[in-house]
Amino acid sequence: MGRPDAKAKKRGIRRLFTWKKLLGTFFLLCLIGVGGLYTVYLLVPVPTANAEATMQSNIYKYSNGKILARTGEINREIVGLEKIPLPVQRAFVAAENKTFYKDNGVDIKGTTRAAWNTLTGQGKQGGSTITQQYVKNFYLSQDQTATRKLKEMVIAVKVDEEMSKSDILAGYMNTSYYGRSAYGIQAAARSYYGTDASRLTTAQGAYLASLLQAPNQYDWTSANATGRKLVEERWNYVLDNMVEMGWLPAAERAGLKFPVPRAPKPLPGMEGQTGYIVEAANQELMRQGVSEEDIKAGGWTITLTIDEDKQKDLVAAVDKELESKLDRKGDKKAATVQAGATSVDPRTGAVVAMYGGVGATEHWMSNATRRDFQPASTFKPIVLASALDNEATTQDGREIGLGTIYDGDSRRPVVGSKIPYAPENQGDYSYGPVTVQRATDKSINSVYAQMIVDVGAEKTKKTALDLGMKDGQDFAPTPAMALGTMGASTLDMAGAYATLDNHGRKVTPSLVKAAQHRDRRVATVRQTGEQVISRRAADTVTKAMRGVVENGSGFRAAGDYEAAGKTGTSENNRAAWFVGYTPELVTAVALFGEDTSGKIAEQVTLTDTIEPGRANGGGFPAKIWGAYTERALNGGSDAEFDLETDGGWDGDSRLPTGTSSPTATEEPTEEPTETATTPPARTPTAPTTPPTTPPTTRPTPTRTPTTTPPDPTREPTGEPTNSATVQPPDGGGPDGDEGTVRPDRTTQQPR
Repeated sequence: MGRPDAKAKKRGIRRLFTWKKLLGTFFLLCLIGVGGLYTVYLLVPVPTANAEATMQSNIYKYSNGKILARTGEINREIVGLEKIPLPVQRAFVAAENKTFYKDNGVDIKGTTRAAWNTLTGQGKQGGSTITQQYVKNFYLSQDQTATRKLKEMVIAVKVDEEMSKSDILAGYMNTSYYGRSAYGIQAAARSYYGTDASRLTTAQGAYLASLLQAPNQYDWTSANATGRKLVEERWNYVLDNMVEMGWLPAAERAGLKFPVPRAPKPLPGMEGQTGYIVEAANQELMRQGVSEEDIKAGGWTITLTIDEDKQKDLVAAVDKELESKLDRKGDKKAATVQAGATSVDPRTGAVVAMYGGVGATEHWMSNATRRDFQPASTFKPIVLASALDNEATTQDGREIGLGTIYDGDSRRPVVGSKIPYAPENQGDYSYGPVTVQRATDKSINSVYAQMIVDVGAEKTKKTALDLGMKDGQDFAPTPAMALGTMGASTLDMAGAYATLDNHGRKVTPSLVKAAQHRDRRVATVRQTGEQVISRRAADTVTKAMRGVVENGSGFRAAGDYEAAGKTGTSENNRAAWFVGYTPELVTAVALFGEDTSGKIAEQVTLTDTIEPGRANGGGFPAKIWGAYTERALNGGSDAEFDLETDGGWDGDSRLPTGTSSPTATEEPTEEPTETATTPPARTPTAPTTPPTTPPTTRPTPTRTPTTTPPDPTREPTGEPTNSATVQPPDGGGPDGDEGTVRPDRTTQQPR
């Protein structure tokens, strides 16, 4: 038997929590809740339009305070619903709110479901009706708070009572943001399809409706693979909903194809380089946490790091050395040549000049910031930097330095790699034993392919990322990476080389000096920072690249200043680079082959575009670099590199006395001849062993050139072939750079 006091306790609890009392309490709470909601309904009025209806301009200034551009007037044209095709209207309803024509402005079921999914970790979901989104766009802010959400729901109910569904839908379509600075359906139709909203097709309308979920991520022309997949799935979802609701015949739905939008065009006033610079500044602000909506709302004063004079100098150099030699309108091949450049102050990281292309209204994608072309042999100094910083050794245990000897034979299989690799040198020329300095001067592929195996591809990639390059799907740590097979922008390469110029202390290029919005100020990027590689490693790489300008493939960049740099030519001659620096200025210049005549831009070769034969980093990019640097430094500079190197080696590119090439064939000259012969075949070998002590004085060459050095002002003359060993070697990327053998600097006057 149970205890009497326990039974009494249970009876007391039952009397306290009877079903009648519980039911009464429930109804009382419901009554209080309804009363509270009614009170809120009475107290919350429908406000006037928010500040977005009267948006301000953004002001962009040069570093000297002079105004570069004013932007921000909202790109919107209000159109009545009668001018929007009915299938397009229904596409928006199918995308966002299938109960729109039946609900009273709020979908309680959808809101509850969205709240539950958010609370249970199934992802954030809005649950907002079209009426709620219109209220948020037109009357309220974008704040994600419970108070704002409650006001949104109350105002939505009142708006639904006061306005027709047609007016609400029109307001929603006209106030929504579609990306590309387009607010409203009319601006979006013109931006994405070059037509009026009245002429939009069902498929196009479904795409624009899909955009509203993520305007930036879903812009087809700039989206990555994931973004394109998601927006196409969203587009199919919209059309399937239209079929489900009886608004689109299934047969018509089956015949619809995804409507790829056209490439974006800038707003008026963004001509020339202005559009490129403004867009790059906006992207940097967004990386600092400013939303795109905030930028588009206006009211910002943005001071840039762009130096007005240097910006003009860079444009003038490109015009003189490249554009004046191209017939873009009359020559289809010439029209495929795209130039890009970024110039950085290595002491501060300030981007002082940027060249994005022929003009933002003609070619919207910026050639200064795009990352879809390979940097080719301009990556080789980063391989050397990693080897020096990690104190790497060759396969036979020799520490890697400028005097270390490697086997420079073309197509020599790398030793010590699980991945087979045997790259061809420029012109298939075999050098035999060469110093690292000479391999850098001549950009010898076989040497650097072996070097990255010696140091380790993973370590090299880490060094590259530490220096400021950006990771990507194509940044695979393999031996081929030594030849710059990843994607990179001129901004990336200028930043990496600026860190080398800054003795290994990290330089993060920044375009925004200050951004002020009323009482709000955005902190800019910390432009210089920690030591990411040793000073000895950075300075030794600088020393090596001085040889490239003085005695190697980059001689056309030489002038009345000390300079270090590297040329690069990518696979199939699709890109040609020169990246270099003086003690005061770092600049990356690149040419890209891009055919924009079709719906989708396509990478093409630069061969036979600017002139007969190959384009190369030592040609037009180096000349543009030199012309700009001379202007930017007011004709020249007495500044000298303050280098702390490994010592013991004077940087001479020739072999130590007593070391000879097993294939002492004549090195290629400028002009191929009919009597050219292929070098004798060699059995691939590991790097040869050098003298135990590097020479402390300039050694004497072990072989005497049998040809007269060519005129250094001449351009390379054609596509190299495996049989033409007289083509000037320069290594480069998978296809190699072209260059010429430069006479001794003592016979040259500064340019």
